Amino acid sequence: MSPKMKNALTSSTSVVGILLIIVFCLAPFYWMVVSSLRPAKDVFDTTFWPSEVSWENYVAVFDPSRNFGQSLLNSLIVAGITTILALIVATIAAYALARLEFRGKTFLLTVIIATSMFPLVAIIVPLLKLFTDWGWINTYQSMILPNLSFALPLAVWNLTSFFKQIPTDLEQAAMVDGCTPGQAFRKVILPIAAPGMFTTAIIVFINAWNEFLIAVTMVNDVAIQTAPVAISKFGGASEFETPYGSQMAAGVVVTIPLLILVLIFQRRIVAGLAAGSIKQ
Repeated sequence: MSPKMKNALTSSTSVVGILLIIVFCLAPFYWMVVSSLRPAKDVFDTTFWPSEVSWENYVAVFDPSRNFGQSLLNSLIVAGITTILALIVATIAAYALARLEFRGKTFLLTVIIATSMFPLVAIIVPLLKLFTDWGWINTYQSMILPNLSFALPLAVWNLTSFFKQIPTDLEQAAMVDGCTPGQAFRKVILPIAAPGMFTTAIIVFINAWNEFLIAVTMVNDVAIQTAPVAISKFGGASEFETPYGSQMAAGVVVTIPLLILVLIFQRRIVAGLAAGSIKQ
């Protein structure tokens, strides 16, 4: 086989592989959108597009009795505060881990990332008992604090790798020009590390936005529950009816903010992922 034919075959295989990945990833979301646009009587149809497009499911989702708008706001509050706190703490910790040399640093980083792999279900009952004693049930902090404990290890690990790629010569040059270490960090290092910080923030936000187990365990007040919990509690017209159409519509509504967020910051996300894989 000639080199030209090999290149053509490789390119074709790559294109086919990429298309298969796209279909595999987007097919569930597409089916969710299509199902959300079907009338209740056609929800089990298997056509690729509704024979009759209906918005009744979206109207049902935002029915005042469901309080779904408040649930979206609650998810935004929990995910937003978790992301901000995780980014602040992780940035400081990761910078220190990237710049300071001390015995056991590698072991410490291993322990940090290992904590993010600890099964949540194993600690959810002790957390529930602790927060009940503190009077934190049905509060935002009962969701934010556990989310933060799982978001921080991943954020610290990611940002440490980004800070390691930034040459220390930049800080030294800034300090020679009259900057204090704090000013060099704020004015030189942080702007360079911005892509990595954006990438980490998006990952943390998505994880906190989609979190279900903590929210459903710590909150039983409808006014405080997050969107994933609200969707799980959707009821039908009767006790034994599952409102699949409304749940699909709510799933689309919950997913759209994440898609918009990723599309807006896609360049920074790609830059951050690329920066973390290139050795300076």
